[in-house]
Amino acid sequence: MHTTLALDDVLLAKAQALTGIGETSALVKEALTALKALVQRESTRRLALLGAREPALSDVPRRRMEPA
Repeated sequence: MHTTLALDDVLLAKAQALTGIGETSALVKEALTALKALVQRESTRRLALLGAREPALSDVPRRRMEPA
């Protein structure tokens, strides 16, 4: 998927100075790693709030291993 981003020039310059990453695309790829971590953290938080229970969820079929 291709997306056009409007990046704040001052923020971009600060990020480049702090990280030492001069190429904008490499810097954005690094930022995507942080976005993935945010998604994981929020998914974990939501699961914890459910108490590992979802009453409306139907049973999940399980595969059984064939005897050897």
